[in-house]
Amino acid sequence: MCPNFGLLPYSERRRILLTTWAILIGLTLVVVLLRLQRLDEVPAGLNRDEGIDGALALRVLQGEHAVFFPVDQGREPSAIYALALSTSLLGRNLLAMRLPTALGSAALVFALFWMGRLLFGEDEGGRATPWRGLLIGGAGAGLMAVSMSQTIIGRTSYSKITHMPLLLVLCISLLWWGWNGTRNRSSADGLNADGKQSRWRVALAGVCAGLLPYTYIPARFTPFLFLLFGISFLVPWGGLSDRSEVSGERSRLLRRALLAARLRLELPRVALFVGVTGLVAAPILIHFALHPEHFLMRSSAVWLLREGEGSLFAALLANAWDHLLAFGWRGDPNWRHNFAGQSMLNPVETLFFWLGVGLALWRWQRPAYRLLLLWLGILILPAMLSRDENVPHFLRMMGATPAVYLLAATGLWESSQFIWKRATVVPMPAARTLAKVSTPAAIFLGGAVGGMILVQGVLTYRTYFQVWAGSPEIYRMNETEWTELARTLNARPAEHGMVYLVPYVISEMFSFKYLYHGVSPADVIPAAMPYVPQEIRRSLLTTNDLAAVGFIDWKDDGVGGDGRAEEHISLLLDKYGSYLGSAEFDSFRIHTYTDLDLERPWSLHEQLESVALVYDDGSALVGFAIGQGKKQHSALQPASVIANHPLWIALQWQAGAGIAVDSSISLRLHDSGGGMVYQKDALLLDAGHKLTSSWAKGVKVDTLFLIDPPPGLPAGDYELRLVVYDSGTLRPAVETGLGKPESVLARLRLAERE
Repeated sequence: MCPNFGLLPYSERRRILLTTWAILIGLTLVVVLLRLQRLDEVPAGLNRDEGIDGALALRVLQGEHAVFFPVDQGREPSAIYALALSTSLLGRNLLAMRLPTALGSAALVFALFWMGRLLFGEDEGGRATPWRGLLIGGAGAGLMAVSMSQTIIGRTSYSKITHMPLLLVLCISLLWWGWNGTRNRSSADGLNADGKQSRWRVALAGVCAGLLPYTYIPARFTPFLFLLFGISFLVPWGGLSDRSEVSGERSRLLRRALLAARLRLELPRVALFVGVTGLVAAPILIHFALHPEHFLMRSSAVWLLREGEGSLFAALLANAWDHLLAFGWRGDPNWRHNFAGQSMLNPVETLFFWLGVGLALWRWQRPAYRLLLLWLGILILPAMLSRDENVPHFLRMMGATPAVYLLAATGLWESSQFIWKRATVVPMPAARTLAKVSTPAAIFLGGAVGGMILVQGVLTYRTYFQVWAGSPEIYRMNETEWTELARTLNARPAEHGMVYLVPYVISEMFSFKYLYHGVSPADVIPAAMPYVPQEIRRSLLTTNDLAAVGFIDWKDDGVGGDGRAEEHISLLLDKYGSYLGSAEFDSFRIHTYTDLDLERPWSLHEQLESVALVYDDGSALVGFAIGQGKKQHSALQPASVIANHPLWIALQWQAGAGIAVDSSISLRLHDSGGGMVYQKDALLLDAGHKLTSSWAKGVKVDTLFLIDPPPGLPAGDYELRLVVYDSGTLRPAVETGLGKPESVLARLRLAERE
């Protein structure tokens, strides 16, 4: 509320208060519908970044405290501690994960409304302009509340990213309020009382500024905003002059005197702000001083010229252009931040935003406009100075979003004023009369703005809940199957001696580790083929009173399997234990085994038979084994196999002088007439997923493949043949000295029935 609000007529104050409450109620409805509704359901699942924060929050709850977490290229602590608090109150679930971000995003909307009223609720002379402040604050907050990208970000566990703009808005609002709080006081008592309040406001602003380094990397640019905005008041056109017409030497002396007086007046509050900020930020600043490598841990990975090539100016210019296009023409392509690459602003918002930017440039001398321009220019730099596959990157632009929406609201206000004032010259008495009446004008303008925000809100609601949330991209990015697994296992009754084995491929599935809190242990194991037997046995040996194993068999091989690794695990468990049965779910099956034999090493094959197949590409096959289920067959005589059951094939390779190509193999079944009835092709990879061109000379590499002969093959004799070929050119390798590309590995006799 502006200091001169009490000087307004009662009827005007009443209308302003009613309008304020109407805006607050409207914003509350919007944030409840778009930020808080069904937060424990939508979006389903947790993405990798959320899972890592969840795992770190669990460590905090276990007593591991830090001001910086050097995990996954570095993590600032604000989100982790907020998540730890919500987890301690609500448990390990999606609501606890998302609530800190949603509340921060909702609070940002209201803080922006407050800031708009503070910045524009008075003119430069201190006269109250409450309607301007209400509309700019309300429109800016409303546009942010119904934004599609802000809704998506505000409902994902990115609380450090919503904390940063929230703290920045609160900090600048408190500074603005504190610095302008002593103006227009008529009595000494009022001046002294408000001076104390001003100091408290500045101190609170320092607390907010000191917390910024704990939030998100772009917050490191905020000191430049404070510094440049403060310095801007020291130039004559920046608010120092009393605007009197004085010229020459007298003018210069007057300006110097005014500058010295202002410095003496403001330095105590500047010192208070800087001191409190430094005190609050000291722990993380000391950490970075002691561990300088942590300060640039993440930044160095996304720095614009991290590869050291190209021109900085050209790269910066191109990246800046790509991010400026976010304001109306293109958007973040990452579905975790945005929907279908939509721009940050819709066409109408784009028009008002650029109009607001133009007007702010024109009125640069006015502090509120200067602040918004500096804010936009400085806080968009983190996005412009970094680059990865997502351009533009909305998360790195989050610090600038408050200025973006206030500039759009400013353009809306100024354009409405321009149109309204021109209505007085329209040669129609009714138009001139309406233009001179403030209440109908405010009602009309407020209704138009409210209608625009309502339309955008409806579109955002439908798009988010009906399209975005159910899209395959979000299902995949949020690893929804892992959330379903955690919920399923959490709901299962406790079983004595039960342990669950959960295979993964790429990462350790931190989201599952955060969400799963069942009684039975659940071991997430890497599903790389050569390591599977050792990993399973190692995991089971560490389990006390082992009675049964529940193996998670993903229906989608891309979720937790490395090719046929999951089937490999099933075969191992079947070989060294007793199968009890399976439970079927939407995304996975749970196979249960008991009586596990852990006395001997686990492997599908008991031994490898020696082979000597040397190829002209530098590879050599030196060992071979084939089997079905628990049984290994001899390659020296025809093996009797059962129809409709997979065969496993172990192949051991050795690189000679160095394989110059990346090789693949083709396993083929031929019938007695020589016709091919089945073919399986696969890349040759070692345990570290390295291609053959990276294999070291003389090192033996074990590979395992599972093949499924097609159903309906007639009983009879078949040959299993091998072809090695260049993955790039598809040119087959030939046996050295023999000149043939196809080799017979084994002869099989397919039985009619089991």
